[in-house]
Amino acid sequence: MPIVNRIAEFHKDVTEWRRDIHANPELQFDVHRTAALVAEKLKEFGVDEIVTGVGRTGVVGVIKGRKSTSGKAIGLRADMDALPIQEIIDHPYKSRNAGVMHACGHDGHTAMLLGAARYLAETRNFDGDAVVIFQPAEEGGGGGREMVNEGMMERFNITEVYGMHNSPGMPVGQFGIRSGPMMAAADMFVIDIEGKGGHAARPQRVIDTTLVGAHIMTALQSVVSRNVDPVEAAVISVTTFKAGDAFNVIPQTARLTGTARTLSPEVRDLLEERMKEVVAHTAAAFGAHATCDYQRHYPVLSNHAEQASFAASVARQITDRVDENTPQVMGGEDFSFMLEARPGAFIYIGQGDTQYLHHPEYDFNDEIIPLGSSYWAKLVETALPAN
Repeated sequence: MPIVNRIAEFHKDVTEWRRDIHANPELQFDVHRTAALVAEKLKEFGVDEIVTGVGRTGVVGVIKGRKSTSGKAIGLRADMDALPIQEIIDHPYKSRNAGVMHACGHDGHTAMLLGAARYLAETRNFDGDAVVIFQPAEEGGGGGREMVNEGMMERFNITEVYGMHNSPGMPVGQFGIRSGPMMAAADMFVIDIEGKGGHAARPQRVIDTTLVGAHIMTALQSVVSRNVDPVEAAVISVTTFKAGDAFNVIPQTARLTGTARTLSPEVRDLLEERMKEVVAHTAAAFGAHATCDYQRHYPVLSNHAEQASFAASVARQITDRVDENTPQVMGGEDFSFMLEARPGAFIYIGQGDTQYLHHPEYDFNDEIIPLGSSYWAKLVETALPAN
């Protein structure tokens, strides 16, 4: 595979950075150690401008090309945060923080972008600015939204923005991308039920919130199966059901929470409307009262057509295995906020036959580091040719 020779030379260094980050995982916006390490490395590389505290704890570095006539700045984004999962693999760089681990490969994403930054700062064979973006709080915190809302795109004059994520199950040496919607809008909901508590041996005198909750869980599945067009994609998953504290007491209240996933604004609107109706009317049928607080979080990640095609062409400089019709998935990704702010594209890089994301046995495959770093470097050099 035609990876950049210079990047291959410091593959071991990038691997060491990745494993150091892996051993010291941090959650959401509390990525202070990781952000400090990133800023320190960027300074060592001679990056022209380094700004910390963007989007609370994000880091942005600006690398200027040897020419500056294009007036363009290409943003490259990596995420830094880990997950609240207890790691169960025993390796030398195992997480030192109990209950926290890099189970999604953000340690690898950060390391690969640092590798690209080192190369770009050494060579500067491009016309314009390469803006490296290290984002906190991808895992539910909306760090991408925070960085955009702080005016990052305007502050650094970013004209296009690109992201990348490792993909377990996709062979090493393969990339996957598609134009348009690629990952789902990720929303949350909280359902609160008010009934009438009482003795479990006298159910005729109560309004049983556990029974109401069970019926609501079942009825919600009819929204996808009977209200959403079968050719559209949608998911409603109830993930928690909390009610009561004693075996002989029917509880006064119950709470259900979960997530809803969609790939189009129209279906997203439909789910919110129908879920609220189903919850209210199902509860009313039992004499209870219930509300559905539907919270919109990450929007659909939708690649811009021109930039998706360009990203695929860059990946082909590294490998001939580029799938431009990679399947849509219902997972969410807050790089979507950056794609709403600027044209760009998000690409998958094959992780090989490893454990899947968000699993306590997951580990990033260090073998793919030169591929990812080379992709970033070639993207900048191709988008901003110096000749």
